Amino acid sequence: MKSIHFPAGIIPAMAAALALAACGGTTAASTGASRGAALIHTASVKVSDKTQTVLKNKAGLTLYYFTPDTATTIACTGGCATTWPPLLADAGTPTSDATLPGRLSVVEGANGRQVLYNGHPLYMYSKDGDAGDAYGQGIAGKWFVATPDLAVASASASSGYRY
Repeated sequence: MKSIHFPAGIIPAMAAALALAACGGTTAASTGASRGAALIHTASVKVSDKTQTVLKNKAGLTLYYFTPDTATTIACTGGCATTWPPLLADAGTPTSDATLPGRLSVVEGANGRQVLYNGHPLYMYSKDGDAGDAYGQGIAGKWFVATPDLAVASASASSGYRY
C-alpha cells in the first residue's frame, strides 16, 4: 500500500479554509442587513427588454420597492420579507454614491431599520443571484426596480389630492 505525503502545512491550511467557508452561513449580504451604513450605488441592468439604470446594494444586487408601502408604513413583513429581504442599516445614516439624486433615510419597522430611497422602503429579491439579475420587476404588479429618478413617496397610500 502506498502512502500519500502532503507538504508541511498543507493540512492546517486546508482545515483553516474549510473552517472559514463554514462560517459563511448568514452574512450581511444574504440577510439584507448591512454592517453600519448601507451603501447604495447605481448600475445599468437589463430590465424586461430594455437596459435601465437601477439602484444596487453593496453586494451589487438590484433593489426594489413595493407599491403598498408608504414613507411611514412597511407592508412587506414576515413571509413577504423572506422572499423580499429588506435593505437594513444597523446604525447611522445610510450612504450612497454622490451622484445619486434622491434622499436616503431609515424607518424603524417590523423588519428593523429599513433603508428608504425618496420615502420608498427598499428590498432585494430572493431569486436574484447576481448583479445582472432583475427578476423581481413587475411581480404581482406591485414590485418594481428602484431607479435614481424614483418619485418621492407619500406618507400614506392615498392619492394626496384633497378638496
